[in-house]
Amino acid sequence: MTAKAKQKDKIKSNKEQETVPPPVRMSTVIKEALDRIYQNIDTLGASSEHWQKIRRVLSDEDKDKILETAFEHYYNAEEMKPFQAELIKLQRHLERTGKKIIILFDGRDASGKGGTIRRITRYMNEKHYRVVAMGKPSETQRTELHMKRYIEQFPRSGEIVLFDRSWYNRALVEPVMGFCTQEQYKRFMKKVASYERNFIDDKKTFLLKLYFSVSKEEQAKRFERRKNDPLRQWKLSEVDLQAQDLWDDFTKMKYRLLKKTHTKDSKWFVVKSDDKHQARLQTMKLILSAIRYIGRRRTLDFTPDPKIIIPGNKEMEFMDRERKKYGKFLS
Repeated sequence: MTAKAKQKDKIKSNKEQETVPPPVRMSTVIKEALDRIYQNIDTLGASSEHWQKIRRVLSDEDKDKILETAFEHYYNAEEMKPFQAELIKLQRHLERTGKKIIILFDGRDASGKGGTIRRITRYMNEKHYRVVAMGKPSETQRTELHMKRYIEQFPRSGEIVLFDRSWYNRALVEPVMGFCTQEQYKRFMKKVASYERNFIDDKKTFLLKLYFSVSKEEQAKRFERRKNDPLRQWKLSEVDLQAQDLWDDFTKMKYRLLKKTHTKDSKWFVVKSDDKHQARLQTMKLILSAIRYIGRRRTLDFTPDPKIIIPGNKEMEFMDRERKKYGKFLS
């Protein structure tokens, strides 16, 4: 092989390495590090008597769990970073163009909405995004248009607003829990699509609607963890405590929600969130693939996993098949 051909192969090899996403290379690094640490952990010198005692009581299984958990967290964080960097580029694009984004995070209780929002905004410029989590309406707000208090929180030019639960509370939680009348529910469902068309009519506002869906079994596990973890007990709400018993009622409302409010102009995307990390990662991909911006990194795959991110119309088709087969909705 000539020197010129060798140089050409070297350039090609370097390019191939550059196009491999960091997490793919990272998995090999992590595996090698795990093997190396595991082989040498008992021969490493301890920095204190404290660590010597810990090492003596740790079983091989304990060591495996600790190391795998630590590296899994590290790997997951590294896998998200390229997409978190892209979200910063998206922010800059919005600042330059004056465009705005509204993202709705709705769905089941304990389905990972808040955790996903935190990962999305982790490295964003705080001056150009807001997370809005509305509490119970005041007595004055109860007498006003349901949408009014949400509209007051809409983004200004160049800003992203992420609603941790949105005006769709009126279509999900409120009717199931008896927090609104049937008349209020029907009026909302009749009007909401036209409201949303008006929101995006300026051609500068982008609306993305996400419904987070967790299995009944996984939801029960997460509730149990909240009950027993003093750092998470604050998350338990009146609705949470009844969510399992009212599972079928919430499922029916989900179906009606998709049927009435998944439109050509304002689509829903269902996020399957039993796997929290994948839900977070794929949601980032969905946001980045749904909105065009300058400077997109060409070597990244922005295509969301179709098993995790499901368009609302596809979810409805699945639910229809489910009801036909089992006589009721299951998901």
